[in-house]
Amino acid sequence: MGEEKAVLDPRFAPRKRQPGLDLLRAIAILLVVPYHAGLFGFELPHDLQRFGWIGVDLFFVLSGYLIAGQLLSALARGKSPRVPRFYWRRALRILPAYLAIVALYIFLPAMREYPIMPPLWKFLTFTQNLGLRGGTTFSHAWSLCIESQFYLVLPFVLLTLARWRRGHLLVPCAVVVVGIVLRGVLAHINVSSPAPSFGFWQKFIYYPTYSRLDPLTMGVSLAAIECFRPGWWTTLMKTAKWIWAPGFGLIALALMFAEVDPLGITSCALGFPLIALGFSALLVCAVSPQSPLSRVPIPGAAFLATVAYSIYLSHKIVINWMLGFTAGHSIALTSLSGYLLMFFSVLIAGAALFFAVERPFLQMRQRLVKRPPEFAPAS
Repeated sequence: MGEEKAVLDPRFAPRKRQPGLDLLRAIAILLVVPYHAGLFGFELPHDLQRFGWIGVDLFFVLSGYLIAGQLLSALARGKSPRVPRFYWRRALRILPAYLAIVALYIFLPAMREYPIMPPLWKFLTFTQNLGLRGGTTFSHAWSLCIESQFYLVLPFVLLTLARWRRGHLLVPCAVVVVGIVLRGVLAHINVSSPAPSFGFWQKFIYYPTYSRLDPLTMGVSLAAIECFRPGWWTTLMKTAKWIWAPGFGLIALALMFAEVDPLGITSCALGFPLIALGFSALLVCAVSPQSPLSRVPIPGAAFLATVAYSIYLSHKIVINWMLGFTAGHSIALTSLSGYLLMFFSVLIAGAALFFAVERPFLQMRQRLVKRPPEFAPAS
């Protein structure tokens, strides 16, 4: 009798580039950059950039789905994930470009977009998002802090849930429900005060980790369904062409709440999970073979997706520098030429950071922390 060859289960195969995920990542950075540029005066017609803050939530959903999948695929095959290897891969992905930007801010104060900068130890410990208010240098690192804190504990949470089957549904639901209740209580405290404060909203609702776990949790949940519930996942893939409209609808509903009463209880309690659920629906569409998004590459999307992290880290430095450049050359911030100049400068700087710092360390990661072959048992 001949030996049976191991069959590669497509759920556990090394993930190839997917046009749909590239497009979502590109959309995320194209939402965030104009939003922050608008804070410096580079505004779009009708103030459209004001909705761009949701790009971070899209990054969170994508990150939860992609990164948790690395751990869940091992657990689904009955193996224990290699936690040290997971941390090494995350460190070589996140730290080099991040520390390069921190160093620029520390040693070249002229590059700071605001006079105030949180202490260095907060950036080195990824706790800068706690107690944070807007209007400080490198404030956008808050999202990296949340992701780093989340992935620090994620392997141990998943290992615990692997032994506690009832927790598979209970824990993610509890995370979302507790977040809704907590944000609702905090919003009530804020709006009940004599002078409701946007600063309170930033410090206690928008930036803290405990308040922003909805999109990460939903991304992880999608990865868990893909690895552990192939029947459910197949159903999602088949229905993907029908759920993009409800996904956009949920996001639009959350934005409507934010427009009507940004500090209100409804907006604070329900807005974030609605956005996370909407983007989760779009992620399903992006990876489904039934959807054109998963098959048809959009020109430029793969490149933007590749350099998105470096753009995210560096874009405020460039936007701040462009303020002086446009003023010195009498270019209006709201003009088409001023906006395009700012946008392409951000793109070039992000690409430079990627090729100079991020990519060499990613290549080093490939050599030092190789991905093992992921085979399912022979059928």
